Amino acid sequence: MLLSLTSLVSAQTWEPNFDAAKAKADREKKDIVLTFAGSDWCIPCMKLEKTIWSSQDFIDYAKDHFVMYRADFPKRKANALPKEQQEVNDKLAETYNKQGLFPLVLVLDKNGKVLGSTGFKNVSPKEYIALLHSFEKN
Repeated sequence: MLLSLTSLVSAQTWEPNFDAAKAKADREKKDIVLTFAGSDWCIPCMKLEKTIWSSQDFIDYAKDHFVMYRADFPKRKANALPKEQQEVNDKLAETYNKQGLFPLVLVLDKNGKVLGSTGFKNVSPKEYIALLHSFEKN
């Protein structure tokens, strides 16, 4: 039980609503990390989740620097998102991911302006943090 509690405490916090993510970014003076993922089919997306997003180094950094939002596009029916959530993610893709890249990781300012973009990189969490930090407004 303690192990499961620990994993819940150290899990990456993803905002469930993009508008709420933008409001939180404005309120807390943080940038937004918007990730386009295919959680049940995209192998690089799964690697990004496992090696970067779930790492304690990234979790610790992100809580003070970013508001996190995942626009997920699962393919399996069992993992389908609620219709309203899928519509939000589709609109985000129309705006930010017209090429349909997965994973696509964007750093946005509180107004939704793209500050930088990347994807999966086979690097350490600290190196990935440095890359995302290079996009942040100062």
